[in-house]
Amino acid sequence: MKVTVVGAGAVGASCAEYIAIKNFASEVVLLDIKEGYAEGKAMDLMQTASLNGFDTTITGTTGDYSRTADSDIAVITSGIPRKPGMTREELIGINAGIVKTVASNLLEHSPNVTLIVVSNPMDTMTYLVHKTTNLPKNKIIGMGGALDSARFKYRLAEALDAPISDIDGMVIGGHSDTGMVPLASQAARNSIKVSEFLSEDRLQQVVEDTKVGGATLTKLLGTSAWYAPGAAVSALVQAIACDQKKMFPCSTFLEGEYGLNDICIGVPVLLGKNGIESIVEISLSDAEKTKMQESAVGVRNTNGLLDV
Repeated sequence: MKVTVVGAGAVGASCAEYIAIKNFASEVVLLDIKEGYAEGKAMDLMQTASLNGFDTTITGTTGDYSRTADSDIAVITSGIPRKPGMTREELIGINAGIVKTVASNLLEHSPNVTLIVVSNPMDTMTYLVHKTTNLPKNKIIGMGGALDSARFKYRLAEALDAPISDIDGMVIGGHSDTGMVPLASQAARNSIKVSEFLSEDRLQQVVEDTKVGGATLTKLLGTSAWYAPGAAVSALVQAIACDQKKMFPCSTFLEGEYGLNDICIGVPVLLGKNGIESIVEISLSDAEKTKMQESAVGVRNTNGLLDV
């Protein structure tokens, strides 16, 4: 199992680290355009191998896509990160060109690769990859929902003063501060609805805190977060590499599911060796259906800024 991570910044390096520590991949290739940067990150990570007990080989390269040849899975983290006060949508002008070029270069050397898109605005970048490559839709996956759901579960555990292993919750919709649709009505603690424990106002606060989870961290850190995004990517990669058939909300191209067409947006999917094995349609409340439609309008507006 060979995995390539394009972009050796904080998110990309975290992806590589978590993938290696889980020890299911034989090789991880880090690629970056900054001279020596990926090589340095790879060397630093390899020097943790004996300490962290992994046998995955991590190598780095400056812009040499031939080193990524025959990758099974590739992760695109390339692009500029958010600064405080910046929306994900404001990144589109620069990141669209980067993501388009990266996807083309990866496919030249690994035509059957499964692509996981992390670059923001994530749903629109996933749509861009769909529109500018010949990959089947099951092999193009946007990461956002897995990260948003992890943040939702963190906020739920915080509100409940409960261990996070007790918590189950999911976020669908667009990966944006206004587009996320945390499914509060279906969130549970050990199969008991969280509405049994939290007031409506407290639960709504959890929802709002989840939606601005990325912006909150950007304000605190001065740049985008990296640990949780890296962990979210590694979970998706493992589900595919190990054919786990695990369910995650991911941005995928819809053709009628959830009443939506010609859009990439977060919905539950099963991930396995073929990438997205199936899209899972779940029952939504009328309010959730409305929010999902509103989220789709926002994603389409951002897609309209693409030159495809």
